[in-house]
Amino acid sequence: MARKHLLSDLVPPKLSADNSSVEVQTSPEPAAAAFVSRGAIGAVSRSIELLKSQSITEIDPDVIDAPDVTDRLEESDEHFQDFAAQIKEHGQQVPILVRPHPTQEGRYQIAYGRRRLRAVKAVGRLVKAAVRQMSDEELILAQGQENSARKDLSYIEKALYSAELERKGYSRQLIMGALGVDKAAVSHLISTAARIPADVIRMIGPAPKAGRDRWVEFANRAEQKGALEKARNLLQGSLKDRPSDERFVAVFEGLAPTKKPSARARVWTADDGVKAARFKDENKSLTLIIDKQAAPNFGEYLMTVLPELYRGYKDAYKRANDEEGSN
Repeated sequence: MARKHLLSDLVPPKLSADNSSVEVQTSPEPAAAAFVSRGAIGAVSRSIELLKSQSITEIDPDVIDAPDVTDRLEESDEHFQDFAAQIKEHGQQVPILVRPHPTQEGRYQIAYGRRRLRAVKAVGRLVKAAVRQMSDEELILAQGQENSARKDLSYIEKALYSAELERKGYSRQLIMGALGVDKAAVSHLISTAARIPADVIRMIGPAPKAGRDRWVEFANRAEQKGALEKARNLLQGSLKDRPSDERFVAVFEGLAPTKKPSARARVWTADDGVKAARFKDENKSLTLIIDKQAAPNFGEYLMTVLPELYRGYKDAYKRANDEEGSN
């Protein structure tokens, strides 16, 4: 099937007996003619606009299944209940897109509109849908184009979706088309998702306010020893019922690297009782601070004899090694 016909003729001339439905007419709109985008994604855009001028059908939500790869993480129950209440009061204004199920006769598989489908099912109604024969690749392009048009997929939803598509064997070229991003962006999305276990991502949720940079830093923090166990414990405990963005922030802050307390400087006192210097002995350095008021010119003198002191250190170190070797 040519991609330019991806979503044209959205409703087949006649549904089978197993897929019988009530047909509802919508008023035609000429908006599709205004689209001038080129390529596969442009064709999908034009075809989606044709939804408004095509016949649609009403289908029992119970016979519609999710696709093999879903693009969205579950939203909070509170947000969903608000959306379902709107559907109940005003009805379903925008149809969903489905295809006949590729392996189960009498059932359908959704391309996009999962949230609408769930809400319509919750209020006990038939769902308005356009039905179209589509390949797996065409379904993914349609799904991605719908989300790109709304621009409401969060960064981590795109990352997880990209990674799961690649795991299923789809090409990066197809993923680029589905999300409307370039090759570098797809690589970055997949890399981020690969560094964070999917179960942790799903427990956090879409976190729409957390963009790319914070998710990348989250991945860095998740690689610390014991970090993933700590994250799971937080998410399964008190954070479980909090909004997605709050869950992200709490875990992000909970995985922040702990700074080791800095070593305190100690005072070095000379034989004559002068507190000539302070020093700080840490793992990788020893810092010496000369008190110019207590010992004027001592620092300058120390720098002049430092080469001799270093040679003496090297000679002593060599003699110690030689003696150890002879024993």
